[in-house]
Amino acid sequence: MPVQINEVSTMINKLTSEERATQVAELRGWQAVAGRDAIQRHFKFADFNEAFGFMTRVAIKAQEMDHHPEWFNVYNNVEITLSTHEANGLTERDIRLARFIDSITA
Repeated sequence: MPVQINEVSTMINKLTSEERATQVAELRGWQAVAGRDAIQRHFKFADFNEAFGFMTRVAIKAQEMDHHPEWFNVYNNVEITLSTHEANGLTERDIRLARFIDSITA
Protein backbone atom coordinates (compact mmCIF):
# COMPACT_ATOMS: atom_id res chain seq x y z
CA MET A 1 0.00 0.00 0.00
CA PRO A 2 1.49 3.40 -0.99
CA VAL A 3 2.35 5.84 1.77
CA GLN A 4 1.08 9.42 1.55
CA ILE A 5 3.53 12.11 2.65
CA ASN A 6 1.38 15.07 3.70
CA GLU A 7 4.04 17.77 3.50
CA VAL A 8 4.67 17.34 -0.20
CA SER A 9 1.46 15.53 -1.19
CA THR A 10 3.26 12.93 -3.28
CA MET A 11 3.18 9.18 -3.08
CA ILE A 12 6.31 7.44 -1.87
CA ASN A 13 6.37 3.86 -3.15
CA LYS A 14 8.91 1.14 -2.47
CA LEU A 15 10.80 0.01 -5.53
CA THR A 16 9.80 -3.33 -6.99
CA SER A 17 12.41 -6.10 -7.03
CA GLU A 18 13.07 -5.40 -10.71
CA GLU A 19 13.34 -1.63 -10.22
CA ARG A 20 15.67 -2.12 -7.24
CA ALA A 21 17.95 -4.50 -9.15
CA THR A 22 18.16 -2.23 -12.19
CA GLN A 23 18.66 1.05 -10.34
CA VAL A 24 21.09 -0.19 -7.69
CA ALA A 25 23.20 -1.80 -10.44
CA GLU A 26 23.65 1.67 -11.95
CA LEU A 27 25.12 3.05 -8.69
CA ARG A 28 28.82 2.89 -7.81
CA GLY A 29 29.72 0.78 -4.78
CA TRP A 30 26.29 0.61 -3.14
CA GLN A 31 25.38 -2.75 -1.62
CA ALA A 32 22.15 -4.23 -0.29
CA VAL A 33 21.93 -4.31 3.51
CA ALA A 34 21.35 -7.82 4.88
CA GLY A 35 17.94 -8.14 6.54
CA ARG A 36 16.72 -4.70 5.40
CA ASP A 37 15.29 -3.09 2.31
CA ALA A 38 18.16 -0.58 2.19
CA ILE A 39 21.46 0.17 0.47
CA GLN A 40 24.79 1.08 2.01
CA ARG A 41 28.16 2.42 0.96
CA HIS A 42 31.43 3.02 2.80
CA PHE A 43 33.66 6.01 2.03
CA LYS A 44 37.25 6.65 3.15
CA PHE A 45 38.72 10.14 2.92
CA ALA A 46 42.19 11.60 3.40
CA ASP A 47 41.34 12.95 6.87
CA PHE A 48 38.52 14.04 9.17
CA ASN A 49 38.22 17.47 7.55
CA GLU A 50 37.57 15.94 4.11
CA ALA A 51 35.08 13.46 5.57
CA PHE A 52 33.24 16.22 7.43
CA GLY A 53 33.10 18.41 4.31
CA PHE A 54 31.57 15.50 2.39
CA MET A 55 29.02 14.93 5.14
CA THR A 56 28.12 18.62 5.12
CA ARG A 57 27.44 18.55 1.36
CA VAL A 58 25.28 15.44 1.74
CA ALA A 59 23.44 16.98 4.71
CA ILE A 60 22.57 20.12 2.72
CA LYS A 61 21.23 18.06 -0.19
CA ALA A 62 19.35 15.70 2.14
CA GLN A 63 17.70 18.66 3.86
CA GLU A 64 16.65 20.08 0.47
CA MET A 65 15.13 16.68 -0.38
CA ASP A 66 13.59 16.26 3.10
CA HIS A 67 15.28 12.86 3.13
CA HIS A 68 17.90 12.09 5.72
CA PRO A 69 20.41 9.23 5.59
CA GLU A 70 21.55 7.02 8.41
CA TRP A 71 25.29 7.43 8.75
CA PHE A 72 28.24 6.60 10.90
CA ASN A 73 31.49 8.55 10.99
CA VAL A 74 34.83 7.82 12.64
CA TYR A 75 37.73 10.08 11.65
CA ASN A 76 38.08 9.66 7.87
CA ASN A 77 35.49 6.88 7.43
CA VAL A 78 31.84 7.48 6.61
CA GLU A 79 29.23 4.77 6.19
CA ILE A 80 25.86 5.75 4.72
CA THR A 81 22.67 3.68 4.72
CA LEU A 82 19.70 4.76 2.62
CA SER A 83 16.11 3.62 3.09
CA THR A 84 12.83 5.54 3.19
CA HIS A 85 11.29 5.02 6.60
CA GLU A 86 7.84 6.25 5.51
CA ALA A 87 7.73 3.52 2.85
CA ASN A 88 9.56 0.92 4.97
CA GLY A 89 12.07 0.30 2.22
CA LEU A 90 14.06 1.49 -0.76
CA THR A 91 12.43 4.17 -2.94
CA GLU A 92 13.30 6.44 -5.85
CA ARG A 93 14.14 9.07 -3.23
CA ASP A 94 16.99 6.88 -1.94
CA ILE A 95 18.27 6.31 -5.46
CA ARG A 96 18.27 10.08 -6.17
CA LEU A 97 20.25 10.77 -2.99
CA ALA A 98 22.69 7.93 -3.79
CA ARG A 99 23.22 9.39 -7.28
CA PHE A 100 23.94 12.80 -5.78
CA ILE A 101 26.42 11.22 -3.34
CA ASP A 102 28.09 9.39 -6.21
CA SER A 103 28.33 12.64 -8.18
CA ILE A 104 30.24 14.44 -5.42
CA THR A 105 32.65 11.57 -4.89
CA ALA A 106 33.48 10.98 -8.56
